[in-house]
Formats: sequence, C-alpha cells, structure tokens
Amino acid sequence: MTDQTVLRGTSEPPAPPMPPVAGGKAPPSDDVRSSRRSLVTGAILFLVAVVGLYFYVPGFWQVSTDDAYVNAHVVSIVPKVAAYVSKLHVNDNSKVARDDLLVELDPRDFAVAVDMANADLKSAEANASNIEAQIKEQQAIVTESQSALDGDQAVLDFAQQQLDRYKSLATSGSGTVERLQQAESDVGQRRATWQHDLAALDAARAHQAVLQTQLVQAKATIERQQAALAQTQLNLSYTQIRATQAGSVANKTVEAGNYVQPGQTLFSIVPDMLYITANFKETQLTDVRPNQRATIRVDAFPGLRLDAHVDSLQRGTGSQFALLPPENATGNFVKVVQRVPVKITFDDPGEALRWISPGMSVEAKIYMVEPPRWLRFLD
Repeated sequence: MTDQTVLRGTSEPPAPPMPPVAGGKAPPSDDVRSSRRSLVTGAILFLVAVVGLYFYVPGFWQVSTDDAYVNAHVVSIVPKVAAYVSKLHVNDNSKVARDDLLVELDPRDFAVAVDMANADLKSAEANASNIEAQIKEQQAIVTESQSALDGDQAVLDFAQQQLDRYKSLATSGSGTVERLQQAESDVGQRRATWQHDLAALDAARAHQAVLQTQLVQAKATIERQQAALAQTQLNLSYTQIRATQAGSVANKTVEAGNYVQPGQTLFSIVPDMLYITANFKETQLTDVRPNQRATIRVDAFPGLRLDAHVDSLQRGTGSQFALLPPENATGNFVKVVQRVPVKITFDDPGEALRWISPGMSVEAKIYMVEPPRWLRFLD
C-alpha cells in the first residue's frame, strides 16, 4: 500500500532530449520563424508600394503613350512638264538647301516653243501697228470728206439764195424764166453733190469704226500671244527643278536619262524641322492643353531624352479620317476607346535631328502639372 501510494504521487519522468540535427545546430524556435515571416511580408509590401508608386503616382501629373512616331512635312519633288532628265544634282540622302538646283530636264523643245511664241507675238504686234496706221489714214479721209461736205453745204446755200432771188425777180417780172430754171437746176445739182459727199463721209466713218474694232481684236491677239509666250517661258523654267526648302533627299526613284511625266514623284525632301505625332487615348486628354511640357524618348536611342511641348490637338480622332470611317448607327455597337493625334514639337533637339528620322517610334509624355521635386525621380 505504501509503495503504491508513493508511486502515484511521483511525477512522470522527463522526456528524453531531442537528438541534435546534422551539423550540430539546433532547429530555430517559433519566435525566429515568426520574425522571418514578418521580414518577408514587409519586403513584399515594400516592393508592392514601390511598384505602385512608380506606376500609379505619376498619373496624377502626366500622361504617356508609346503609340507615337517622328513626323515631318515631307515635300514630294514632281516635274510639271514631260521631258528627259538631262542632269541629276542630288543622290540618295543628299543634304540640300533652299533654292538648290536638284534636277535639270532637257530644255530644247521648250526653248523652241518660246521662240515660236515670241514670233507669234511680234506678228500680232505688227498687225496691230498696221491697223493703227490705217485708222490714222482713215481719220484723214474722214476729215477730208467732212471738209468737202462743208464746201458743198456752202455752195448749196449760195445756190439756194440765188434761187430765192430769181424767184423774187420772176414774180415781179424783172427776171427771166430761163434764169430761174437755171438757178433751180444749180440747187438740185449742189444738193446731189452734198448728199454724195455726206454718204462718203458716213462710209469713211463706218470704215473707221471697223478699223477700231479690228484694232481691239488685234490688241486681244497680242494679249493672247503674250500669255502664250509667258506659258512657254514658264514651261521652260520648269525644266530646272529647285528645292523649296532645306532638308535631305529620301526615296529617290529617278536617274539621269529617265523620261519623266508631270506629277511623277522623283524623290522626297525631308525637312530639318521634325515633330512628334502621339496618338493618345481620348480618356488621357482631359487635362492636356497646348504649350504643356513634354518629353520624348526615341526607341532607337534609349538613353536620349528630348524636351518638347504640346503644339496642338487634332480636331477629330484617327478613325474619323480613315478610308472607311466607323458607322456606329448601323449594326451592333461596341464601344472602343478612340485615339486622338497630338502634335508635339521639340524645344531644342540640337544634334539629335541628324540621327532621328520620320517614322521612328518614340515614347511621349505630357506633363499637365509639374511634379513635386521629391517625386521627380519617378520620371
């Protein structure tokens, strides 16, 4: 009894110690494991915060897009007349200045046309001078006819006075009938002469009017020949094609000796002044305005960052000016976020213009407001 009682009151023997792990180190305790989990969780939360800060916070002051490219007002060089290319003064990628001679076309046909037009003009001028001389001659004939008519009128008046006197004498019985009849005959003869000279005067004046009309027609012919001469001279000038602006030659498709047609593109001139066309989503343009600051990064030169500013926003989305614009009023409608081209111009690109070209892809950022100084590292 005593032994059993003593055995019940005693405690259980302690558990045997855990065998040591390989290497002689004891396994970490629960507190160590908990602290490690906290550190990992904190690191993950910190990375999430940094990523969110980098991608989300800049949206408060800027919008960006990679749907952007370098653009320029490219000028196509086309001939205005058909001819053979006699000389070509440029080559692929040549630099040209404004008014530089680019292409010379064969001018011989156009020089002959100028000579012919010049001869036609001289012929028209000679014809006009001849008509002017005829008008002066006709004016003298009119003056002569008028003088003859005035003389006939004077003679007719005297004959009429003589007739009146002989009628008075014949009435009083002092004159003879023969003399009266002679006076009447003289009046009739003088009147016929006056009418003849009057008709001659009318004919002379009518011919003078015809000559005046011919002179107007001759002067119109002169003007037409002058216009024809100017056109041929203009065509002759078109045989020398000059640069309308400075830039570089691109897309050259002509060689010396080729026969070219009006409107055929010979090559293009890319001007030195470039700009950016950035297609932003319509939802990004709420606060975008002209003259806001922008930055440009060119894909071909990752380390290059160019300062720029917003020039203007196109009045219309890109799809509005497509070959087949959307017709949302027909069929099923699916709302799609549209993009609006924004023109961005460089502030001072410097030597970068020598290396970037139209068509290159870029990334564009527009700053609606300036970011705080302590957050500018996010740019």
